[in-house]
Amino acid sequence: MPDSDTHAFADRPAGSVGLVTPHVARFDTPLALACGKVLPAYELIYETYGTLNADRTNAVLICHALSGHHHAAGYHSEEDRKPGWWDAHIGPGKAIDTNRFFVVSLNNLGGCHGSTGPVSHNPETGRQWGQSSPWSQ
Repeated sequence: MPDSDTHAFADRPAGSVGLVTPHVARFDTPLALACGKVLPAYELIYETYGTLNADRTNAVLICHALSGHHHAAGYHSEEDRKPGWWDAHIGPGKAIDTNRFFVVSLNNLGGCHGSTGPVSHNPETGRQWGQSSPWSQ
């Protein structure tokens, strides 16, 4: 996992983490779900803000059950009109201070914003999970 995926841009608002780039983590180890089903492989999309310290003790996980979206702070491009969904709270000098914390924001499994979900392909069949996804049953 990179220390940070933020980049400066000239017109960023004060306190913004700036431009951010989503990352995808791929897992080939089966994951047992609470429902008793198993995902044979899966992907999680995430963004990071700030820098992970040498002891790796300053990480904060941000997730949102309603939107499930990984884009919590900053902008994906200089043309973006809206920042991430929790931009008012994540950034330098804000409540979740990226000068102190390494923030990881992810898209939940089963969501529709990049992590493995119903529109993803089942690695065993090559077809979309759709209604056959383990979390749909």
